[in-house]
Parts: sequence; C-alpha cells; structure tokens
Amino acid sequence: MKNKSTKWILASLLMGIISGLVFHWLLPADVRGAFVAVFDTVTHMFLNLIKMIIAPLIFATLVSGIAGAAKSAGVGKLFGRSMIWFLSASVLVGAFGFIMAHLLNVGSGLHLVPTGDAGLESKPLDFQAFITNIIPTSVFSALTTNNPLQILVFGALFGIALLNLRKKGHSSIADAIDELMKVMLKVTGYVMLAAPVGVFAGIASAFTAKGLDAFATYASFIGGFYVSLSALWVIMIAVATAFLGRAAFRLVRMVREPMVIAFATSSSEAALPKLIEGLTKFGIEKRTTGFVLPLGYSFNVDGSMMYMTFASVFLINAYGIDMDLGQQIAMTAMLLLSSKGMAGVPRGSLVVVAAVIPGFGVPAAGIAVLLVVDQLLDMGRTATNILGNAIATAVIGRKHDNAMPDATGLPVADAEEARAPAPAMH
Repeated sequence: MKNKSTKWILASLLMGIISGLVFHWLLPADVRGAFVAVFDTVTHMFLNLIKMIIAPLIFATLVSGIAGAAKSAGVGKLFGRSMIWFLSASVLVGAFGFIMAHLLNVGSGLHLVPTGDAGLESKPLDFQAFITNIIPTSVFSALTTNNPLQILVFGALFGIALLNLRKKGHSSIADAIDELMKVMLKVTGYVMLAAPVGVFAGIASAFTAKGLDAFATYASFIGGFYVSLSALWVIMIAVATAFLGRAAFRLVRMVREPMVIAFATSSSEAALPKLIEGLTKFGIEKRTTGFVLPLGYSFNVDGSMMYMTFASVFLINAYGIDMDLGQQIAMTAMLLLSSKGMAGVPRGSLVVVAAVIPGFGVPAAGIAVLLVVDQLLDMGRTATNILGNAIATAVIGRKHDNAMPDATGLPVADAEEARAPAPAMH
C-alpha cells in the first residue's frame, strides 16, 4: 500500500508539472488566473486538512510517549542530544551554502540596481520575544496556532505529570491519551488519502502562473542552488550512513513520500504525518519521534539555512557590494541565529533574510528579486528540511531508544540480548 501511495503522489507531481506548463503556454492570462485560483483553493483546502490534525497529533504522540516511558530522565538527555545535533547541523549547512555560493559565483554579472521595496516585513527579529514566546500563555492558543515549540513545552510537562501518576497506579487520563493517539493516527491516514490531489494542485498552480519564462533570468541562481542542494543531500545521506550503516538507505526510502509532499506543497506541516509514519516503520519509538520532530521543525531547518546563506551571497554579487570576508561571516552567523525564530512564519526564510541583510549594506529591495523564483526554490529547501529532520530523528532515536529501559527494566539493546536463547551446550 505504501509503494502504491508513493507512486500516486509521484504521478500527481509529474502531472501537475505537465498540466501547469500546458495551461501556461496555451491559455490567455485571464483564463490562467482562473485556473490558478482553483488550484490554490484546492491546495489550501488540503493544507487546512493537514493543519487541522497537526496540533492534536503532536500533542497525543508526545504525551502518550512520555507517559509510557519507564523513566522521565530520558527526556532531558533526548533534548540535549537533539539540540547539539540541530545547532551543529545549522553551522555546517550554513557554511556549506556560503562556500558553494562563492564557488559558483552566483549573481555575478547581473548588475542589479535597487528599486522599490521588498514587499515583506523586514524589521529586526526580536530574540527576546522569541525566547519569551517559547512558553505558551495559553495551551489552547498554542494548539490553535499549531505552534510546535509551545505544544512541545506543555506536552512535555503534561506527559511527565501523567508518568508520575502512572507510577503510583492506574491513570484513566493516560489511557485516554493513548486512545487519542491511535485515533489521530487513523484520522491522519484518512487525511493523507487526499495527498495526491493536494500535490497535483500545488505544483500545477505554480507552473500555470509562472511557467518557465520567469525563471530564465535567474537560471544560474536556480541551477546553482539545486546543484548545491543535491551535493548537500549526498553529504547528509553519507552522515546518516556513518551513524546508521546501510539502514540509512532504508530510511531514505521510508521518507521519500513525505519529501515529495513537502516538495510539491512547499509545506513541512503537510509532510509531518507521513514523516511520523515513515520513522515509526523505520523503527523509531513514537515517544522519541513525537519529541524530536517538533523540536526539529523549529531548530533544524537545513534546507532553509543553506538557502539563506546562498541567497545572501547571490544578492551581494548581484548588487556588486564590496563586503569583506569578515562581514560576510558575521552576516552568516546572524542568519543562523535568526533562523531559530522563523518557525511557522510564511516565507520564513525570506523574512529572516529581509531582517538581517539591510544591516550589512545589502538593499532590502533585493528580497523582491528573490520573490520572483521563491516558489521553485522553496520546494527544494522544504524537502531538504524533511530529510534533515528524518536523519536527525533516526540517529538520535536509535541511540536514545536503545538506551531506554523496556518492560524488563533493562536497556532495549541489553534486553534483546538477555531474551536471546542461550547457545546449545555440547
């Protein structure tokens, strides 16, 4: 069934591209606009279905996992390992995007002149507000806005409280949360039946509206970005192989479907249900997935991080700005820090770039240049975010789950060894 679902989604992606190009080339502008409106409506309906289930799915999975754990101390270790991985990945990926942009010399020769404005909010990001807003003022507000970090904070506290109650005896609330998780997984399965339709509409809308003409001027930028992104994928899979061995390739197969969904819809949220399903089939405990993924969606945005450094170098070259290496490194560091506050922000990568680059002498109007091709680039960076979070969760989960005790009171790895039959004596 899984392979059949993947084939349907891939077929929808291909049909969306073909249909979009045909509509763009053959239909007059006003008729194209009507088709784009219809496709956008269908896409938004699909994304709304996804958003409808995200908060209860994250909450139920996280709380059920923690409440079912034998020791709550594992949560602290899991958080520490996750943050070390996420921050290290951000630094390395940001540096990789910076280096690749310079090696490919993207933007050189365009000789752009600043005109107009960016069309996006470009005020400096408020780090104090970001830190403060990690703690929800209302759990209902966190759930209705699908804020993954706030849901994570409340869910972790709620799960630990249930865990302590369970240790003292039966907890009907904990049992109800377990049932809620099972129900949400069923609902998720129903919603994902609409994935091929959502993928087709999302990709058809982009190509019907833009075709290929709008991307021709920026062919070197687009091509360079996807060449760099492909190289990053190779590196990411190599890192996964170093930690997981040959199982890394099985992991990639397990998450290719959510990656296609993310690519077609430019939405990490749309891919989350299938990503959870793929990681569970790979063998990662739901309690681990339910904790690491929401954290990763805020702190582990590999594709977006590479895009921000790559796009910034592009604008420096395109406007012919004389900026020394130290200033460029400082700008890259600021982008890295700012990226941690972009979760849930529409066109989050562009918003961060718009907030940071004016302070280093790059015209904010350059964001308008990036907007022309942002949809095409957003597809690649969103799919990369999914791959990065899948690898992070798998690597962290393998180490964490093997160290967690099972029903025997032994760590999983030791328990499996203890349950193995003793060698026959001859």
